Amino acid sequence: MDRFLKYVNYAIAASLLVLAAALYWVLWQPLAQTTGTILATTTDRVTVRRDKLGVPHMEAANLDDIFFAQGFVTAQDRLWQMDFLRRAANGELAEVVGPAALENDRESRQFRIARIAMDQALQLTDSDRRALSVYARGVNYFIEKNQHNLPIEFTVLRYDPRPWRITDTLAIGLMMYKSMTNSYKSDLAKHAMLDGGDPLKVNQLFPARTGDETHPGSNAWALSGSHTASGKPILASDPHLEWSFPSLWYTAHLQAPNLNVIGASIPGVPGIIVGHNEKIAWGMVNLHYDVLDLYSEKLIGQNAYEFRGKQLPLRTETELIRVKGARTFELLQQSTVHGPIVLNEPNRQYSLRWMAGEQPSFRLSFLQINQAVNWTDFESALRDYTGPGMNFIYADTGGNIGFQVAGMLPVRRSFDGSIPVDGPSGENEWEGIIPFEDLPQAFNPKSGMIVSSNQNPFPDDTPYHVNGNFAPYYRSHQIEMRLGSKKGWKPEEMLGIQTDVYSSFSYFLGQQAVAAVEKRQATNPALQDAVRLLKEWDGQMVEGKPAPLIVTFLFQHLRKAVAERASPGKGTGYEFQIAPAVMEHLLRERPSEWFPDWDQLLIRVFVDAIEEGQRIQGPNVNKWDYGRYTEMAIVHPVLSRIPMLNRLGFANDFINTSTTPMRGSSTTVKQTSRRLGPSMRFVADLSEWDISLENITIGQSGQLLSPHYKDQWESYLAGRSFLLPFQNLKGGDILVLSPAGK
Repeated sequence: MDRFLKYVNYAIAASLLVLAAALYWVLWQPLAQTTGTILATTTDRVTVRRDKLGVPHMEAANLDDIFFAQGFVTAQDRLWQMDFLRRAANGELAEVVGPAALENDRESRQFRIARIAMDQALQLTDSDRRALSVYARGVNYFIEKNQHNLPIEFTVLRYDPRPWRITDTLAIGLMMYKSMTNSYKSDLAKHAMLDGGDPLKVNQLFPARTGDETHPGSNAWALSGSHTASGKPILASDPHLEWSFPSLWYTAHLQAPNLNVIGASIPGVPGIIVGHNEKIAWGMVNLHYDVLDLYSEKLIGQNAYEFRGKQLPLRTETELIRVKGARTFELLQQSTVHGPIVLNEPNRQYSLRWMAGEQPSFRLSFLQINQAVNWTDFESALRDYTGPGMNFIYADTGGNIGFQVAGMLPVRRSFDGSIPVDGPSGENEWEGIIPFEDLPQAFNPKSGMIVSSNQNPFPDDTPYHVNGNFAPYYRSHQIEMRLGSKKGWKPEEMLGIQTDVYSSFSYFLGQQAVAAVEKRQATNPALQDAVRLLKEWDGQMVEGKPAPLIVTFLFQHLRKAVAERASPGKGTGYEFQIAPAVMEHLLRERPSEWFPDWDQLLIRVFVDAIEEGQRIQGPNVNKWDYGRYTEMAIVHPVLSRIPMLNRLGFANDFINTSTTPMRGSSTTVKQTSRRLGPSMRFVADLSEWDISLENITIGQSGQLLSPHYKDQWESYLAGRSFLLPFQNLKGGDILVLSPAGK
């Protein structure tokens, strides 16, 4: 028996050794090489110095080598993420993950992203083509040299990455464009509510000049030296996007002749998207301008449609979507003069017109921005900007601050684009794009302050139909109030504003409910504790408190009641579209044509809210916790599904972030939910670059065993940040990319 047990122990030990060796091979081997020399196809030596967060500071003798190095180094840390992004953009995810990704692939193909990218590639300028080509060459050099040491995701999904193409970078840009401008489902929701609803009421629920709280939001602001301790500007930017693992952003520093820039990049795309160089800093906020329209088409048979009294042939394209473990899906894509048909049902056919599909030209404007040294250069770069509409915030070492809307925005004369329009008549066509000179801008305003939080920047007297999913004013007003409350701001103090979770709307709504109960002397015992909690509440949307949860449920039931009043039986489709600003306006005005007794309505939805909360968090409202409602974890889409690692307890402790109660709401400066939140925080001090700050959500590396896999997460949650070294970088690992003989 002793001998038998000895052999069993030997077998177990051997199995553990084999398992350890396997884990080493698939997890440790692919880690980025950060020291020594790698022979590369550069024209000269490139030095890559990694700081304590794993941020690569790259220095090259020419622009070709710096973009080659950026492609190579980004692939070291994020190759699988890059492959995932391009597959999602091109509609090729189902090929490696199976049927679960088919719907994503269908929508990407319907938007024609891969085909638009190919058209854009043909229109590139020589300089843009060169930058994209050398970046792709850097990525491919990494793939070539690491075919047997690929990140574990490739091993788990059992495929190898194909070579990187310049169209992959363009497709990623188009996917970002789509995610920031895809509004056609809102158009259909409004159209459905108008069908049988009260047009006056429905239109009040979809105002062009307030907002849609469900879209990812962002904040950015610039303070002139009159507001700061240093006497020089401070710029802050924190884009709010959907949670992802790894983070969407990858911090990098690029140095070459006429280029010295640092900040946040997007894996798969050359250059810096948000950051600073030696002279200027900039941030970005999504404009949410409507650049997409649905057209109701009249199809004739299966191969033609009517337009302006003529019968025109449908353009037909066949898309083959490979699906892992299933048959190849054949998508027959037909298009009219307006664009691809995205909805083809017996009684309705809609084509989709999207600005990205209208303009095959594309410019790498961010490379121009990266090299800009003043406002004139910055404006010149934005004139060529072809991405989704954006609010750009600017500051420079000369003490200037500025704001400029940029992007290709359609001119609509006969309609506003908020619902599908008639296609056959030809009377609802776009009439070009808004000239750059007519886009909102400001330079050194008297207030010394510029704040952008997705609110509508167009003045009331603009000559154009303005429509979009603009945000309510709550975030921008709170930022302006905080910034105007004192002088002598320092860069680290910007974090306190970026993490502000006071909701003036939620506080207003809570007090309206309290007033209604007290005015009517409602005796419902379920409301008494809730009323007391709301009266004591300070409007902070934080964990550990029941009041924020009470108001959250109260708002949900109020908006459902209002939507049903506007369009009986169809209001449920409006759940994610109503803006809190609309609710506040109605509660302040209390129009009798909506409800004869608004206090009675508030009490009714208050009772409904308490009943829902009791079903979710128990009968005692005093023990409710907003944090239990908002808690979430960012889960790796592949590694968290590996059974072996799950059995070893890795999934929760090591692979994913911890489950955490999140602070904030859709109307707080820190706009957060289970789906989205601040994706990065950047603060630039124009008086001394080396005290600027930046942190991304999780970490620089997508490699599980890297020390930088999620080393920024705890600081991110706590609202802390990290210095962003620029001029005085010392220490750190050094890697040299060197051509043979140098």
